[in-house]
Amino acid sequence: MGEEQQQHEEDDGNQKSGPNSSAPLTQAQFLLWKTQKDAEAATKKAEVSRKLEADVAAGLVQMNGRELFKHEPWVFDNNLY
Repeated sequence: MGEEQQQHEEDDGNQKSGPNSSAPLTQAQFLLWKTQKDAEAATKKAEVSRKLEADVAAGLVQMNGRELFKHEPWVFDNNLY
C-alpha cells in the first residue's frame, strides 16, 4: 500500500502544467493565446455575418435600410418618380 500512495503523490506532482497551475505566464504565451482568441473571434464573426447575409438573401430575415440599399438600390432612385 505504501507504493500506491507514493505513486499517487508523484502523479500529483506532475500535474502542475494544467490551467489552474500557479506558474507565471510569459509574454510569448500570452501573445500566442491572444492571437488564437482573436482568430476564433474573427472566424465566429465572419460565420455569423455570412449566415445573416444568406438569411437576408433568402428572405428569412427582415432587411434593415442598409441591407435594402445594398441588395435593391433601385428602391432609392428618385429619378423613377
